[in-house]
Amino acid sequence: MKVAIAHWQDRISPVFDVSDRLCLIQIEGQREVSRENVVLKMRDPFGRAKEVAGLGTNVLLCGAISHVLEKAIMATGVQVIGFLCGDLGAVIPAFLQGHLDDGGFFMPGCYRQRQRHRFRGRRGRR
Repeated sequence: MKVAIAHWQDRISPVFDVSDRLCLIQIEGQREVSRENVVLKMRDPFGRAKEVAGLGTNVLLCGAISHVLEKAIMATGVQVIGFLCGDLGAVIPAFLQGHLDDGGFFMPGCYRQRQRHRFRGRRGRR
């Protein structure tokens, strides 16, 4: 699996839409086997989505992300885990161990709000 993390100064970049750096991590089992940094060139949502997917990304970890860009990336088959914050040195092990929810890695106010929106979306469909 290949995980892409939008970063700036060894932290998750606060807004993915304007971030231009990705840390690409190749994971086998539950351990990191390689890491490389990539500079994104595309700015428009659909071009950026295609660029991220073209790197072989399976999962994108990022800070705030616009709805349009999130949907465009998800349409390429890449799972998006957005509205995260924190140091890469803490986020990466938390992701590998399946503990992103445990460590306070969601941006303040974002996790509960996203949960509430998911509930409303499901409740409205019948």
